[in-house]
Amino acid sequence: MVQLSPGSLLRRGDGAYEQARLDAVWNERKPDRYPDVIVLARSERDVVAAVQLARSEGLSVGIRSGGHSWVGNGVRDGGMLLDLSRLQDIAVDPLAGTAAVRPAVTGPALLERLAPHGLFFPTGHAPTVGIGGFILGGGYGWDSRRLGPACLSIEAVDVVLADGTLVHATDATHPDLLWAARGSGPGFFGVVTRFHLALHDRPRRILRTAHTYPLDLRDEVLAWTYDTLELLAPAVEFSAKVGFSPWLDRQTVSVTATAFCATDENLLAPLEDAPFRDRAIRAVVAQETTMEELYDYADRMTPPGMRWALDGIWTDEPVDKVLAAAGPLFDSIPDTTSHVLWMLWGGHPERANACWSSQAKLYLSPNAGWSDPAEDLVHEDWAHGRLAALQHLSTGLQFSDNNLADRFDHGLSPANSARLEEIRAVYDPEGLFRTYMTPQESTTAYAAAGHARTH
Repeated sequence: MVQLSPGSLLRRGDGAYEQARLDAVWNERKPDRYPDVIVLARSERDVVAAVQLARSEGLSVGIRSGGHSWVGNGVRDGGMLLDLSRLQDIAVDPLAGTAAVRPAVTGPALLERLAPHGLFFPTGHAPTVGIGGFILGGGYGWDSRRLGPACLSIEAVDVVLADGTLVHATDATHPDLLWAARGSGPGFFGVVTRFHLALHDRPRRILRTAHTYPLDLRDEVLAWTYDTLELLAPAVEFSAKVGFSPWLDRQTVSVTATAFCATDENLLAPLEDAPFRDRAIRAVVAQETTMEELYDYADRMTPPGMRWALDGIWTDEPVDKVLAAAGPLFDSIPDTTSHVLWMLWGGHPERANACWSSQAKLYLSPNAGWSDPAEDLVHEDWAHGRLAALQHLSTGLQFSDNNLADRFDHGLSPANSARLEEIRAVYDPEGLFRTYMTPQESTTAYAAAGHARTH
């Protein structure tokens, strides 16, 4: 059996165990779950050794890449937590237009390496997100309306399977395995140690428009964005946010559009035709920006060191129906960093070689952020409980928010979900790798309080 690197194996009770368990989750709200063993992998060889150890000791395996799973999906009771956060190598082939990327690589690190070659990749919006969980779950990143979810740019993966073997999976050699890697999220049945990615041309320039409006315009603004999406080029990322504005000391509704331009054309001009444009409290209009600045804006929306609970639905329903059902959710946003994200997606063509299949025109996502542990239940109830009233409008969820344990929904089409389980039975017949977290496994305050979920 392959041996682990010295110091990489921590068993429950070891001195460094608890800090490693806490460090495995970015969210300050840590799960009350305790693996028997934590492996801090320092190399691909360590990953192989960890899987072999798990097999020999009968341990189920949970996996952490960047640790940005809001519910700490990789941290489970018992079994093994395989921590990949030290695997951060990047190799770029500018002539081929590809990159080989380890699972804990962050968006800023990857884009920094690609920039000198005029290349780009639709990395995650938050600067601390590791590419592993992000891309396996679909990957709704920067410029994904045009380029597609990041998982569709996976050309191959190096993956350690349940039998402890390391394989290089392509559409030719292991089509079912690569199909599953493109979008199955935390349900993937292997440990990806390297993603081989097809890269894209770097935008010639990036423009950003942001309008902030009084809260009494909320429904009018949101309805207008819903109707305006069709007027915008796919290279424009378009969203709105409803929540507390510290600089105004009150709640507002804001609209943001980012254009990843290949030419000098101003793709953001339609935003200036909004019928309520003259009521903007503050406006930034088609301002040239950088990826560094975009990451800074995104980071301020969900600052580290806070407790977070997220949820969300995809929906294609008429906007007046959505707004009517979402009224109680909007009306009860806490006056903290909490907010509701209204992301206009519009859809992207699905592919036969990818299991990714849950999307719609709109992604509606409550983001609860707070600091006092005594307020956990209140905020979790708002993020998850209020959304239950919109369940009948849902066409699915994003795996990136990882909320399967908090509210029933699906992240794949029924057909793709069934096929995924058939493939799992071939590659992981004994269920070595943990799959989607169930309500019974989740021990958040929301679950402990026994709140009903929509089933």
